[in-house]
Amino acid sequence: MLEGKVVVVSGVGDGLGHQVAAAVVRDGGYAVLGARTEANLAKTAAAIDPDGTRTAYRVTDITRDDDVAALAELASERFGAVDALVNVAAMYMQTGDLEEADFEIWSQVVDVNLMGTLRMTRAFLPALKARGGSVVLIGTQAEIDPNPYASLTAYSASKGALTSAMYSLARELGPHRIRVNSVLPGWMWGPVAKSYVRESEGDLLAQLTERMALPEMATDGDVAEAVVFLASDRARAITGQTLLVNAGEVMR
Repeated sequence: MLEGKVVVVSGVGDGLGHQVAAAVVRDGGYAVLGARTEANLAKTAAAIDPDGTRTAYRVTDITRDDDVAALAELASERFGAVDALVNVAAMYMQTGDLEEADFEIWSQVVDVNLMGTLRMTRAFLPALKARGGSVVLIGTQAEIDPNPYASLTAYSASKGALTSAMYSLARELGPHRIRVNSVLPGWMWGPVAKSYVRESEGDLLAQLTERMALPEMATDGDVAEAVVFLASDRARAITGQTLLVNAGEVMR
């Protein structure tokens, strides 16, 4: 699906970012990886590309202009082009309810999830404009259906703002044949959900899945498959859209 394509992935850790990078290489693409922790980058690169021919990585903080510019430069120097950008990097945290809000922390969440993602996207526009391509944003189901098990108002608001920006970006960048779409995961069975279930009382997994139309939670890998589709030429006529990947927990 991505044969010969160069795909940049931010936020590569042991969850969704890793799964997206792995799917890119599996499908014949080249993956340029960014994250704040070098050990995570090295681990993913070694796991998905042992001989190092299809990956490149650089420590990247998406709130820093110099970092995102350097990652864009690495992609162009190593592989000569960029065909897709997948913005996984985010600050995910429970920030409490509004009455007890620490707005300095809330501002940090917005700075990373909204402004950091836009900063990344802007840095890669010159490369994407050269031959068209795809930008895939990662939102959250909680934008439209508040999570009853966690206080995620700041996170949800930042991701909702990003989805709103997506519609404008799709209009702005469409003339350059750059598509912009958002994937909105619900609960994903991966490191975060596993840890949350492990630390909770009772059968939380059953509670989480009881509202889902399908009998099991989507995995990080399932979400990555949706991302790869939107990054590929198979989605060449799709832009300005949101795609829920949530086992049918919320439908629209």
